[in-house]
Parts: sequence; C-alpha cells; structure tokens
Amino acid sequence: MTSRSASGWRKSSYSGPNSSCVEVGRTADGGAAVRDTKDRGGGFFVATAAQWSAFLAAVRCGRFGSGQF
Repeated sequence: MTSRSASGWRKSSYSGPNSSCVEVGRTADGGAAVRDTKDRGGGFFVATAAQWSAFLAAVRCGRFGSGQF
C-alpha cells in the first residue's frame, strides 16, 4: 500500500456543533479521505474516486437507513 495524503478538508454539513463530526478531504488521485474532526491527528480512511462515488450514491438512495440525507 502506498502512503497517501489529503488536502482541502471540510466539515460535513450534517455535523452539529456538539455531535460526532467528520471531515472530508481530497486525495491527489481524485479519491476522498474521511477523518474525525475531534481527532484530526488520529489518521483517516481513504477511498478511491470510484469507491467514494458508490458510497455517496448508496447514502443518497437510503441504503444505510432513513437518516436526514
């Protein structure tokens, strides 16, 4: 596995001021990285562009439940 870095981190628009928050950044190859806002130094999860697109499509169609998406 190669080492990756991410830039352009932004906080999820669904994160509240006192709740569990995540940030999403972009990798150089067009993928996405996800980290815990409260533990930015704790590492991050990386997905390829295809994996991230598939995840977002699944969230949008309600595959993970009927949350406020």
